[in-house]
Amino acid sequence: MIDIFFKLNGQTVLSQNLRLLNEVERENVLWIDLSSPTGEEKRAVEKFLDTTIQSRAQAEEIESSSRYSETETTIFANTNFMIPSPENYNMEAVSFILSHSVLVSIRTVPLRSFTDIQRRLLANYKIYPTSFHILVSILENRIDMDADMIELMAKEIAQYSKRVSLGENIGEEFLLDINQLQENVMLVRENVVDKQRMISSILKSDKFPQDVHNKLNVLIKDVSSLINHTNFDFERLEYLQNTVLGLINLDQNKIMKIFTFVSLLLMPPTLIASIYGMNIRLPQTNTIWDFAILGAVMLISVIIALIVFKKRKML
Repeated sequence: MIDIFFKLNGQTVLSQNLRLLNEVERENVLWIDLSSPTGEEKRAVEKFLDTTIQSRAQAEEIESSSRYSETETTIFANTNFMIPSPENYNMEAVSFILSHSVLVSIRTVPLRSFTDIQRRLLANYKIYPTSFHILVSILENRIDMDADMIELMAKEIAQYSKRVSLGENIGEEFLLDINQLQENVMLVRENVVDKQRMISSILKSDKFPQDVHNKLNVLIKDVSSLINHTNFDFERLEYLQNTVLGLINLDQNKIMKIFTFVSLLLMPPTLIASIYGMNIRLPQTNTIWDFAILGAVMLISVIIALIVFKKRKML
C-alpha cells in the first residue's frame, strides 16, 4: 500500500493513487509512506526519486554504515520500532529515505507512530513544513511511546518486587516471568540505543534545518535518560532475581534441615531397636515387660537428643 502526502492549494492532501507520481511535481511531495509495498510501487517510487529503495535484509543489518548513510542528494536511515504484545516485544525494521526533500518510509506492519503523524499532518500542515520535520516528528512520537513502555515495565517490576516483599509463594513460574521481563528490557534498551545512533548521525548532517537540530538535541537528551532508566530496570531485575534465588535456597535449606534433624533424632532409637533385634540374650529380655521397657528406652533417647539439639541451638 502507498500513501502519498503532497501540497495542493496551500493544504496537505493524501492520495493512494500510484499514477499521481507521474503528474505531481517532486517539490510538492512531502512524504511517501510504503506499507508492505508491491514491486510496482517500489519501482514507481525509485523512478520518481531517481534512487534505489533498500531491501528488508539491508534494513536489518546492524553495521553503522548500513544504519545511516548519506550521498550528495539522498539520506538513508534504518531503525527498529518496538511492537508490544501480551507476553513479549517484537522488533520491526523501518527504512527512511530522504531524497530531493521527499521523505520515503518503508515498513511491513501498521505502526501507531506513523498513523498519529499522518493524522496530524492532514489536520495542520503548517506544523510539518518539510519532510525533515516529518521524520523528526515520527522519531519524537516513537521515543515517547518507548518511554511509556519503559514506565509500564518499571511498574511491572515494582509489582513483582512487592510480591516478594509480601512473602508470596515464588517458584519456577515466578523466575520465568522475571526472565521474560529481562528479555523485554534488553529489547527496549537495544531499540532506544538504535534511535540514539540514528539521531546522533542526523545531528552530524548539514542537510537538516537548524530548527530541526534544536528538536534533535532535546531528543538525544531524552534518549540518554531512557537508556539510564532501562539500565536501572535491568539492575533491579537482577537484584530481584538474586533475591528470589536466595529465598528459594533458604526454603530448600530449611527442608534439608528438617530431614537431617529427623534422621539424627531417629538414630538413637534405631540403634536400640537394632541391638534388641539381635538373636542373642540381652538384659531385660524374656519378660512380659520387654516391649514396654524397649519403647521407654527409645522414647528417653529421643528426648535426650531433643534436649541436646536445643542446648546446642540446632533447632
